[in-house]
Amino acid sequence: MVYMSMRSPLLPFAIIIALALAPSSHGLSQSSSLASTSATLNYHGGPLLSNPASINIYLVWYGNFPPQDMAPIHDFFASLISSPGQQNPTVAVWWSTILAYKDKAGKPVSGRVRVAAFHEDKTCSLGKNIKRPQIANYVKKMIDTKVFPLDTTGVYLFLTAKDILVERFCLGSCGFHESMAVSPMGRRVVYAHVGDPEIQCPGLCAWPYAVPAYGPPGKPLVSPNGVGIDGMIMNIATILPGAATNPFKTGYFQGNALAPLEAVTACPGIFGPGAYPGYPGELMVDKLSKASYNAYGANGKKFLLPAIWDLKGSTCKVLA
Repeated sequence: MVYMSMRSPLLPFAIIIALALAPSSHGLSQSSSLASTSATLNYHGGPLLSNPASINIYLVWYGNFPPQDMAPIHDFFASLISSPGQQNPTVAVWWSTILAYKDKAGKPVSGRVRVAAFHEDKTCSLGKNIKRPQIANYVKKMIDTKVFPLDTTGVYLFLTAKDILVERFCLGSCGFHESMAVSPMGRRVVYAHVGDPEIQCPGLCAWPYAVPAYGPPGKPLVSPNGVGIDGMIMNIATILPGAATNPFKTGYFQGNALAPLEAVTACPGIFGPGAYPGYPGELMVDKLSKASYNAYGANGKKFLLPAIWDLKGSTCKVLA
């Protein structure tokens, strides 16, 4: 169906923090994601997702996602567009740091992000054990059959339910973004994957809302939207800036183009002021639910969003 539209100050936790918030933008290995903060992100001269209208998101919901799980993710995307009267700090304020990333013509990454269409595959047409090339082929089929339009400045985001196995997911990767050529004329599009880690690897891909997978155990924070869904939102909030600023491996990154540090993966495990390995930083706490968060969103939702590398200040910028 298609629709248009609190502390844990233990240094050994550095490994899990870096992995949880560095979800293999182009297939990073575990060791390559272990970085504290980046000295700089260099621009390599290629295009960014700088369509002034918006970055269109095309969602595939693969597997069983109850409505209560889908709603926070839809609300996260809705929150990327500023709404008057919304309580600060907002998701839109978080995204505004990305606007400093500009292409060689001086055009910034788009300040608007919206869900343009989504498709539900509850029957799991690829099965429940998926290889990465199958995701690319699935997205290509969606475009070829005109379920989704061909959009070279959008992101085709393949979201998998908690019982779906995806190659390398939870094995040093919490998600990835890539690009591929599609007809006509071999135009390239960006696609990405993020999975629900609640069952398979909450300690790897949903920290600090779960006990770390490695190192001494620490008390997890309370999540505002559910451990698995908040893990997905944190990792979408990692993949999306990377895809926008380095969509074709020729944008902003540090290191090897095949295993780059990007806008968020350059700042692993940093969510609030005073963060250090094993401690996410100072966060707001809901008085009733005791859930920890750092951003307000649409429909009263609260989110925990990672730091973004600020090109202007040459630092990992957090919401505060």
